[in-house]
Amino acid sequence: MLAYLDCYSGISGNMFIGAMLDAGLSWDSLQQMLALLPVRGYQLRREALKQGGIQGQRFEVVLEDPDQPERRWSEIRHLLESAPLPTQVRERALAIFRTLAEAEASVHGVSPEEVHFHEVGAIDAIVDIVGAAIAVEVLGIKHLYASPLPLTTGMVETAHGWLPVPAPATLEILRRVAAPWRPCPVQGELVTPTGAAILATLARFEMPAMRIERVGYGFGHRHLPWPNCLRLCLGPAEFVDDATGEALDRDWVTLIETNLDNTTPELLGALMDELLTAGALDVTFSPLQMKKNRPGTLLSVLALPEQSEQLATLILRSTGTLGLRLQQMQRLKAQRSQEELPTPLGTVTVKVKRLGARIVSATPEYESCRRLAQEHGVSLSVVYDLVQQCLEADFYGQSQAERPSSATSSPSRQEQSH
Repeated sequence: MLAYLDCYSGISGNMFIGAMLDAGLSWDSLQQMLALLPVRGYQLRREALKQGGIQGQRFEVVLEDPDQPERRWSEIRHLLESAPLPTQVRERALAIFRTLAEAEASVHGVSPEEVHFHEVGAIDAIVDIVGAAIAVEVLGIKHLYASPLPLTTGMVETAHGWLPVPAPATLEILRRVAAPWRPCPVQGELVTPTGAAILATLARFEMPAMRIERVGYGFGHRHLPWPNCLRLCLGPAEFVDDATGEALDRDWVTLIETNLDNTTPELLGALMDELLTAGALDVTFSPLQMKKNRPGTLLSVLALPEQSEQLATLILRSTGTLGLRLQQMQRLKAQRSQEELPTPLGTVTVKVKRLGARIVSATPEYESCRRLAQEHGVSLSVVYDLVQQCLEADFYGQSQAERPSSATSSPSRQEQSH
């Protein structure tokens, strides 16, 4: 599922959850999963709301005691790690809080472990952040995108006194991800630290090409000249070829490139292994003719956007290059999986490519075929021929539902890179 947030009126944690509820997030699922948190003293409330002819929902965390203690980052981390939440929910919530901790640490000139959370350490902020992570998981959102944010002026009251808007931590969070802003003619805070951390951790500031299936509106508490809500658009996380009707997956990657003219083949080979081990999706070398007719090598690395900075630093550290080029690219991908195919010689792993439910191709995995050849004392070509016969008999023409239940669907890194 793709999700696009139209933040024309800003964003907060409760606006994010309200929009998700309005777009179809199960209220029962949200309540049940939040009940796994080891915190008490609050109630969840939602209400249908209409402003300016727009109907949506408002989500609130109502505290029994409005005076909330400050919590350290280490305390919140322990609280989340001890909660029996689904792994992906826990990891997303921890990542959002880590974003907050690093920004607060930078603003106050301390380490993240020394950060005391005031407003964002309160129960309502913890519930908002974990609730946001739950919403993304339950709705199956694979890619989250966001619009530019409204840049307002004025002051906001905090535990540190009155501070300029955007609040320093909010500004630091969004500076780190180069979030785009647009002028907004009102005073006061429209983008909260919690809302900023959710966007900086989970979203890309781009407008995707998508087919919108559902729209949700999550209302805030301020009264503005326009409906004060966050607008959410949901659609399938796939591209459908109009000519064939077949589905392709869509995602974003970062291409890292640099020209090398002083690196030996042995070092290049070691660099490829190091990059793949560190999480690169693909690493390739291409010959170049560089200045002064020197032969060189174009290094190209494909990476997930969140790993691009780490891999770029690795390249700068491990080679003599003085600079790198980074490009954000969108990919359209066929569905790929590794599956087990029984043959008269034993089970072979095959890499299966699908468009929708239709199998387009299936390729034997080399190491698996080599193992069978060695075990039975036959040539590798014999094993390949046998596997091809089994593929034609058992795979082609079958839909996903017709495949044996023993099939696995986890693509390898090499498959992801194609």
